[in-house]
Amino acid sequence: MEYPVMFQIERIYYPVLATVGVPVNLVTILILSRGRCGLSKCISRYLMGMAAADLLVVFTDPILRWINVIYFPDSFLDITPVCSLINFLGSATVMVSVWLTIAFTFDRFVAICCEKLKTAYCTERTAAVVLGTVSALGCLESVPWYFVNEPVYVIDNIPWYCATKSSFRTSPAWAAFDMFHLILTPFIPFFLILLLNVLTVRRILAASRVRRGLRGRSNGENHRDPEMENRKKSIILLFSISGTFILLWVTRVVFYIYVRITNTRYYYSYSDPVYITEHTAKMLQLLSSCTNTCIYVLTQSKFREELKNAVKYPLNLIIKLVKS
Repeated sequence: MEYPVMFQIERIYYPVLATVGVPVNLVTILILSRGRCGLSKCISRYLMGMAAADLLVVFTDPILRWINVIYFPDSFLDITPVCSLINFLGSATVMVSVWLTIAFTFDRFVAICCEKLKTAYCTERTAAVVLGTVSALGCLESVPWYFVNEPVYVIDNIPWYCATKSSFRTSPAWAAFDMFHLILTPFIPFFLILLLNVLTVRRILAASRVRRGLRGRSNGENHRDPEMENRKKSIILLFSISGTFILLWVTRVVFYIYVRITNTRYYYSYSDPVYITEHTAKMLQLLSSCTNTCIYVLTQSKFREELKNAVKYPLNLIIKLVKS
């Protein structure tokens, strides 16, 4: 049997994504929890929360959903209550991951643009409260997705597979919930990140001009400015994370807008551009759950050093065991 080209790509893509995504997020959580990366406790809390959410995204979507569909059809994961639970977890983990990115972006916006609020808001305790609140609300909002499906077959009193209920497409209540969910993820996060970054950039440029002018008059133009260097590192980290999020989600956002405008509901074939675009957008969106570790490696020298130590530790341990 010859599979469609998109399906063949997914057969390779999702196992690779899972193989990379699980260890890199686990390593990120481990390194950040040690507190040796030169980051504040507030930032470390957000980054650990984002890594944990991304780890759950990789586990629920590529592994439990896609790898199961592709390689293990008719497994216990296809029992209706189980696949309904996977649908709920997939929605909840993505919701939490996206809104933790928003929370981190907003925290850095406050730290840079709101001097009076910075001391009270940008703390480890506030970060913990925000992480818990976002996680709870994300799970609560996604609960209805558990009840969207109904069984395709019932064999020996066991319901199998998940098919979307017909009422989901005809009920005004379900239509309102679906629209509410789309607004929460991805429309509001996408445009909120753009807005916060624009405001942050404007503030940075204005502050930099003033600071360079003051230091130029007092100390000369070529003197080091530790405050500006620290701010530059924070900005690079922020823009790398939020910029990557925007790039990897933009296809999905545009696709949703197109589908809503044209009222597209069905594919005509596996080569249909709508089918290809939707699945490509999904793959790019899930890729965002694996990129933050690469960003830390590229932008944070102390994180790179800790990562090298983490890689060297088991190798050194093996060498010692061999020698002994």
